Amino acid sequence: MTFPEWTKSGLYGALSGAIAVSIIGFAWGGWTTSSNAQTMAQDLASDEVTLAMVPLCLNLSVADPERTQKLEALQEISDFGRRTAMMETGWATYPGSDTPNRDLANACLAGLEFDGS
Repeated sequence: MTFPEWTKSGLYGALSGAIAVSIIGFAWGGWTTSSNAQTMAQDLASDEVTLAMVPLCLNLSVADPERTQKLEALQEISDFGRRTAMMETGWATYPGSDTPNRDLANACLAGLEFDGS
């Protein structure tokens, strides 16, 4: 079986084009692998859950009888240790969990600053 002369260069061109389209698609076209998409979805879900829990954290801070002392302690601490101190207040703990959440502590600190505290 004999192939025309242009077959070899045509196959090389098609292969080169497919590689170029793949590189451009993944680099600039927004294409993603399924594992990367799964990671992005989990991160987004975690962020949304954290944002949904901020009002609970703020309500816990309002209902806490030691709120004033804890807020004064948080104000005295530098920004570096403030998140750890917020986690120790118990306000940044998801319902049903025994350990505080770092992301919720950060979000709750931001909410407390806007709260006028």
